[in-house]
Amino acid sequence: MLPAVVKLCCGISYPHLRSMTGLQRTAVAVIGQEMTHLKRRGQIHNFVRMHSPSPTKDQLFSSYVQQGQDAMQKALDMLSKTEGWKTEITESNGVEICSKVMAGTRKVFRLQVVLDADVDELYDILFVRVEEMHQWNPSIQQVKILQRVGPETIITHEVSAGTAGNLIGQRDFLSVRHSCRQRSCAYLGGAAIQLESLPPQTGFVRAEDGPTCIIIEALDEDSSRSRFTWLLNMDVKGWLPTSLVNQALPRAQLDFTRHLRRRLAAGGTYCSLFPNDVIMSMCVVMSAYQLPLYMC
Repeated sequence: MLPAVVKLCCGISYPHLRSMTGLQRTAVAVIGQEMTHLKRRGQIHNFVRMHSPSPTKDQLFSSYVQQGQDAMQKALDMLSKTEGWKTEITESNGVEICSKVMAGTRKVFRLQVVLDADVDELYDILFVRVEEMHQWNPSIQQVKILQRVGPETIITHEVSAGTAGNLIGQRDFLSVRHSCRQRSCAYLGGAAIQLESLPPQTGFVRAEDGPTCIIIEALDEDSSRSRFTWLLNMDVKGWLPTSLVNQALPRAQLDFTRHLRRRLAAGGTYCSLFPNDVIMSMCVVMSAYQLPLYMC
């Protein structure tokens, strides 16, 4: 109703309507009523929000678990649909990366490789000891578990490391991560989450990952080795061209696989799995295109 009234008032500015003072007064009065109504609605909404009972700890935990489970299920659904995948990279060391365009032209990337580690070791490196990420990955400044929601779900805040000269803006990530263990398989899922207690931070671009997941399956013929499948699904935000992002993401997966193999060979110490290797890889691609790094 309000847009129609404003349009009516705009028509009053024409010469043949300027003498219609009664209509002008009526329109102004109606606009005033509409604005008062909208203001009251906002006040009522704020009143209800302020006086609604806060969720209990159990309710919050249940919500986090549900979000983690939902993210994992959505990611597994993406992987279960075998049609539409296009091979991006195949390497002699067994790494294969495929991509698929999802709704809205956004690409997701699927990496598959066999690793020389059993399911328990990979699960421990990639989920249990997530706060050790910065020790083995120079692109990570900090990973902090904000909340442990039981043994299978955690809320994490990650901050990517600054680069020399501070030319590349830092990213941070706020995520819920959920895991599911079976005898010969482990699933790790996650997605971006919002918390009023931790809004986007000044000086960082808050990127969003997910729904994403990792599947770790023991090989039938050798349980000391695992088939590793990683669905990377990320919105890096910022002003990076889509074409560059779509080149950087599979590069990040390659870099991650190389780092992980090196750490496994060194005794299973942790390296980064989730979004932060992507930032460094994007800047490598941008340099190749001779684009200013501050765009990151």
